Amino acid sequence: MRRPNVSNGIMPRSLHAHPTKEMSALRPAHSSNGNLLHALTSRFSCLIDALLPASCALCGNYQQPHRNRISHNLCKQCCDQYCRSMHLRCPICARNLPRAEQALLCGACISAPPAFDASIVVCDYAAPVDQLVQDLKFHAKLALAPAFAELLAGAVRQQGGIQDGLITGVPLSAARLAERGFNQSVEIARPLAACLGLPFAPIICERVRDTAAQAGLSLKERHANMRHAFIVSASAPAVLNRHIIMVDDVMTSGHTLHALAACLKRYGAARVTNLVFARTPLH
Repeated sequence: MRRPNVSNGIMPRSLHAHPTKEMSALRPAHSSNGNLLHALTSRFSCLIDALLPASCALCGNYQQPHRNRISHNLCKQCCDQYCRSMHLRCPICARNLPRAEQALLCGACISAPPAFDASIVVCDYAAPVDQLVQDLKFHAKLALAPAFAELLAGAVRQQGGIQDGLITGVPLSAARLAERGFNQSVEIARPLAACLGLPFAPIICERVRDTAAQAGLSLKERHANMRHAFIVSASAPAVLNRHIIMVDDVMTSGHTLHALAACLKRYGAARVTNLVFARTPLH
């Protein structure tokens, strides 16, 4: 098994903001000029690739333009080795399933079904992928977000695709957003909507309570922490009878996503699907 190289202290080009990818991701998925803009930015991206080699965010190896890499940030070899789900998963919560339980729901979803209807994830939240997630969330390496989106889009297509829905990201509290300066879930959701050709809404739900960080809390504490934490924003698009697609970087217990789905369904959403980059294995 290849191990990611230790950084030499120089951030590769692929981890800096990528203007052409960001330009493409920022356009509305339904824009009438989307095809022209995509063609122009793709050509400019090819030119940048030819002039400036990119390195993989995991192994650090430099990649030839458009050869053996799935995006500008991760090489194909690392994606195949680390960013693929190797488990059967519950179709509702994406929990790992023993092979004997294939095509069945997990025990937790049978005994206490969550408010959301389905979850699709790329891989487990484990080394070395966990470092990528932390780099995006805590070190503002925003160029990783389009790579996560591209991998998520691939996972969705492997599951048969999603034909309709409104894509959004898990909201942060105003205080957390001000502290961090960006919402990593929205940064993934925006290019993901473009990849899937679905509409994107940066804000649908809002946090009405500045909840404690879920990390470090017990399952019971996580559930209580998220209770009545969200509302649908007054400025949000209509959710009545719609399929809402909630995007996040990591899913651990699922309590945050459950609370969001319950909130959306109180406001009339017909279906809620979670698209999450990494799922923490439950032991």
